[in-house]
Amino acid sequence: MNDLVQTTAYTIERLNSVNINDVAALHNIVYNRAIPKEFFAKKYDTAYTGTSYIGYIAYNASHLPIAYYGVIPTLISYDGGIILAAQSADTMTHPKFRYAGLFTTLAKQTFDLCTAEEIKLIFGFPNQNSLPGFIGKLQWQITEYMDCFMIPVKGGQPLERLVNKFSFLKPAYNLYENLILKKFLAQQRGISSSISVDHYNGVLRGESYLKYKTYSPTRVIQIDQSKFWIKFQNGMTIGDAEINKIDFVATMGKLIELARKLGVSQIQFHTSPNTSLHALFAEHYQPVTSFPIIFKDLGSGVSLENIKFTFADIDVF
Repeated sequence: MNDLVQTTAYTIERLNSVNINDVAALHNIVYNRAIPKEFFAKKYDTAYTGTSYIGYIAYNASHLPIAYYGVIPTLISYDGGIILAAQSADTMTHPKFRYAGLFTTLAKQTFDLCTAEEIKLIFGFPNQNSLPGFIGKLQWQITEYMDCFMIPVKGGQPLERLVNKFSFLKPAYNLYENLILKKFLAQQRGISSSISVDHYNGVLRGESYLKYKTYSPTRVIQIDQSKFWIKFQNGMTIGDAEINKIDFVATMGKLIELARKLGVSQIQFHTSPNTSLHALFAEHYQPVTSFPIIFKDLGSGVSLENIKFTFADIDVF
């Protein structure tokens, strides 16, 4: 697989440990929001799977990064075996170079690289703007949609919103957040997949995966006999959970009270349908359709309908 492709309009380079900083630079241009350079370096360093840096960057004649597409290798536990798979992740095009077919070009080259690296399956959770391109131009298929449970948190002070508006408040808020969470924190990086408990197939969350996943600031908290893997971003997001069903209502009441003290306005949880956590939440909260689950099969030979996810499996968690 060539790591460098030249055309008359631009140059394409495979992602590596050096040019990964150009992904951060492009992200800043596209979203007008700076990301620490080490964030993408950690996110795409998936050496624990046996392969890393699966993606391509396009540069113009001045070597300005103008587009990027990449996937994140991961391991899928399937019927007692392990499949080398990947999650479709960041897609970015410089505002001045859109509508030139760069996304499709980079994606197809990335898929060829996946095949060369013996990645058998790619999955993703695109937004509604990206979905038509994946389905129409790149021949992905939808298996189902995740559901989101939105739980309002009423009566608290809008601390999170104030911190997002006035960034100088963030250090003080972080201290307050740590103080409030201190007695709830569990000494573990993440939690095992609730999908496996339901005897579905899904992302293998072994110790290596959980160590890798620390590129994103998440925490595990314990309330009564239940554990929640959470992240604070636009409220409190539950990535996954180990829940004592008998005490569910009381435990959720305490979780809502904790969110109220932290000044967030909502709690949300996304999961595949037909799972035990989905059924448990649906008894008390109204589900709303959220992310489509899409696959591009590169020769896995497995039944895609038997693979399920929670929000903890998505790269933005």
